[in-house]
Amino acid sequence: MRDMKYIKDYKDGDRFFDIYLCKFKQSAVTKNGKPYDNVILQDKTGTMDAKIWDPNNPGICEFDALDYVEVYGEVNSFQGALQVNVKRVRKCQEGEYNPADYLPVSSKNIELMYTELMEYISSIKNKYLRALLEEMLVKDEKLVTVFKKSSAAKSVHHGFVGGLLEHTLSVVKLCDYYCTAYPILNRDLLLAAAMCHDIGKTRELSLFPANDYTDEGQFLGHIIIGTEMVGEAIRKIPGFPVDLASQLKHCILAHHGEYEYGSPKKPAIIEAVALNFADNTDAKIQTFTELLQGTKETGWLGFNRLFDSNVRATKVD
Repeated sequence: MRDMKYIKDYKDGDRFFDIYLCKFKQSAVTKNGKPYDNVILQDKTGTMDAKIWDPNNPGICEFDALDYVEVYGEVNSFQGALQVNVKRVRKCQEGEYNPADYLPVSSKNIELMYTELMEYISSIKNKYLRALLEEMLVKDEKLVTVFKKSSAAKSVHHGFVGGLLEHTLSVVKLCDYYCTAYPILNRDLLLAAAMCHDIGKTRELSLFPANDYTDEGQFLGHIIIGTEMVGEAIRKIPGFPVDLASQLKHCILAHHGEYEYGSPKKPAIIEAVALNFADNTDAKIQTFTELLQGTKETGWLGFNRLFDSNVRATKVD
């Protein structure tokens, strides 16, 4: 099997030829009534939009989303982004490709991150919170398996295998630091909330290669799903204090901070405030990191909607 050329290595004007995962395919019609196909191609380094302007061409074989396809075309720049003008497509068979080349995976060791998270669970002194975390993240083997494989988002930040675990661990570490800097914080409650804050994403998003919203995710969203999952686990623990359960659920419900960001509640206790800041910090720093890693540009990168600003890499002489 030959060395493949990854999506991140293409530039404007390159010939595009290799096997890629078709993440998305949709038929459309031009203003002149001519049919064409919108396609998104993926490998472990990222995605690229592609256009098949003549889908009835004999060189374009039938294929669907989530098929592996050999694509021949040309890379060009359109409105500041690269896309492929596809000339030929062939659907590939098993054995022609290595699936590991097409799934974006955390650069960090997943098992080591999970072990580190278990150490934080062991440090929780409140017996009810520790029992809850063990119930969900240790004993529930099905949930643990999905948790390790899940991404933290369809796009934006940590959108890769192991992304949810990586993001969760980063938020836990930030919260642990907050507890050192601000002793008023209840460490057990805050760390438990940090570990559970995005647990609903294990059901909001499907696993790779699809990594798309489930029906449950579309209807409810990860905040509601996660709160329900925590509630289900709490009911398995005899004597779990009602007020403690409410405060933990509140932290999850309020972790986006504002109604306009999808938060059903605004933070009403100090641990909820801290969790919101930790979640937002890690999400934005990771988003900026991925933005810088995904470009070869050395100057200004243009306006970014998340940061509401024109952005660029730091330059220090």
